[in-house]
Amino acid sequence: MPKVSNKENKNVFFQKREELKLTRDQASELLESITPERIEKIENERVEPHPEEILIMAQKYKSPELCNYYCSNLCPIGRQYVPEVKLQDLSQIVLKMVDSLNTVQDNQRRLISITADGVIDDSEIDDFVSIQEELEKISITVEALQLWTEQMVANGAIDMEKYENRRKRN
Repeated sequence: MPKVSNKENKNVFFQKREELKLTRDQASELLESITPERIEKIENERVEPHPEEILIMAQKYKSPELCNYYCSNLCPIGRQYVPEVKLQDLSQIVLKMVDSLNTVQDNQRRLISITADGVIDDSEIDDFVSIQEELEKISITVEALQLWTEQMVANGAIDMEKYENRRKRN
């Protein structure tokens, strides 16, 4: 069993490796193309990981959330455009989705009224921003569902071949 570090403020990559009970040497073997020295530098934030390294970690560690973490926290473009999504239980995701959809449905007429003339005037801006925020919640919830699905596929709880074949038909 690897020695567990007593370092505080471990980054997500460090935490994930320790959660899997891997030494850096073992992780390097698993990851194939990332040396133990490089792993140490990434985990101690002395270097930024490359996107392709994150893809390898996410796949080999069976942790698709690492990709979202990278994009929403480390990538300069992603920090602006990609919301951070946390792994959640399916029931939490579905309840949030239903709540958001109900709220937007309630505001549907107001959204049509605001946008029908193609102009958002001062009297409409507060309602428009509120509706936009609800739509963003739906987007994040859809991303959470996708992340949950990717985790289930990675863990083998969902048959990857059947899942991929079904998605290709759409």
